[in-house]
Amino acid sequence: MSKLLTFSSLLMGILLFSYCSSTRIEADMQGKKKFIPPSEQRTGDADKGFEYLLNGNYVSSGIPYLLYQSLNPKIDQPLVSRNPENKNIPPQFTLVTNQDGVKMVAPNCLTCHSEYINGEFVVGLGNTSFDYTNDLTAPNTLLNMAVSSVYGKDSKEWKAFEPFMQSSKALGGQMKTEVKGINPADKLTAVLVAHRDPKTLEWHKDAQLEIPEAVIPTDVPPWWLLKKKHAMFYTAIGRGDFSKFLMASSLLTMHGIDEAKEIDEKFPDVFSWINTLEPPKYPETVDLNKAQSGEVIFNKNCSGCHGTYGKNESYPNYLVALDVVKTDPELSNAYTLDDPIYKPFIEWYSKSWFSQEPHAGQLIIEEGYVAPPLDGIWASAPYLHNGSVPTIEDLLNSPQRPTYWKRSYDSKDYNFEKLGWHYETLEAKNDKGTYDTTIRGYGNQGHYFGDKLSSSERSAVIEYLKTL
Repeated sequence: MSKLLTFSSLLMGILLFSYCSSTRIEADMQGKKKFIPPSEQRTGDADKGFEYLLNGNYVSSGIPYLLYQSLNPKIDQPLVSRNPENKNIPPQFTLVTNQDGVKMVAPNCLTCHSEYINGEFVVGLGNTSFDYTNDLTAPNTLLNMAVSSVYGKDSKEWKAFEPFMQSSKALGGQMKTEVKGINPADKLTAVLVAHRDPKTLEWHKDAQLEIPEAVIPTDVPPWWLLKKKHAMFYTAIGRGDFSKFLMASSLLTMHGIDEAKEIDEKFPDVFSWINTLEPPKYPETVDLNKAQSGEVIFNKNCSGCHGTYGKNESYPNYLVALDVVKTDPELSNAYTLDDPIYKPFIEWYSKSWFSQEPHAGQLIIEEGYVAPPLDGIWASAPYLHNGSVPTIEDLLNSPQRPTYWKRSYDSKDYNFEKLGWHYETLEAKNDKGTYDTTIRGYGNQGHYFGDKLSSSERSAVIEYLKTL
């Protein structure tokens, strides 16, 4: 891969995100697990949703097509079925044409919501290999110079490129994570809304809100879990109309409220398509007798939070208090402390078009983390909300979790026995590929519920999880 390909893919890919969402309410915790009530959802045409997801212009500005072609080779064998214009473009990008006829290549939702597992490309699986450790200020400047020199700043190509340029410049050095493979979604959202008017959604050159310094990492959850959930995101803040959150990637380049309304009409179709997704099947042999024993152990110890599976499926939709789950608190704290770092974003959202009826997206602020469904859990390593634990075996046996660990980022380098990534345990962080659990927000503590199981019980539960 050429340096130019790496640069353009990195620059464009870093600019998509999983959106977070506004009304602060008082928690009414009778116990330590709080039920998340359902919200009415808009539905649409799933086939139209797939078409719009892969070929639509919901991100409407990007790199001019001819310049993009000069930097990137064509894809000979497309990974997903697309329209003729997009069949030779990577699935994470879309060829869009503006009202002046300018063709551009823009990022799309698959930048964060597609990934390889065991050599198979899976749409809807969270991206756990993207590298957000770089400061893009300098590369962004070079891209701006390239577009300016090739087309000129008086050209229609520059005008078409400008919204993408503005957002990429604002995001520049703001997205840097401490390790490869995790996502800065919440910080990205905070930066984008800081530059937009909440009512008109028009872009301001200078940030209108205070942007927090911290980049708190998240692991991107699989899309196929969404149909079971009453709230989006690990903190359960995204409630109400899910389509409003799904379309918010458009904040990257949208021109204002009229464009937002047009995009909003299409995303119930996208949401309907997402609800058709099923997880990839575990590709290896499963010991069914052992899995049956594991199911009994799972139902006794784990189903109260994570639900049951099979013919009589159930999912309780619980938000679990921090003092129970005990996982790294920084993501939850960023919204729930008395003076949370994302307070400006919360206030922006409460005044914004996204929170207005009809079909309001609701930002409900409560402390804790969602206990997620576990469908396809074998494919979604690493684990916990910040991707700090490399395997299910480590998740169920906390004393053996590594403080510093490194994986190859080869999708075939998978540990079918421990259910997760093969990894190397290190004594200290030595490069951007090393996960350092001592950093704020990167902790691997908590979820100690498996520690009480015996080795044979853990092994049986892991065998059962392969069947989900």
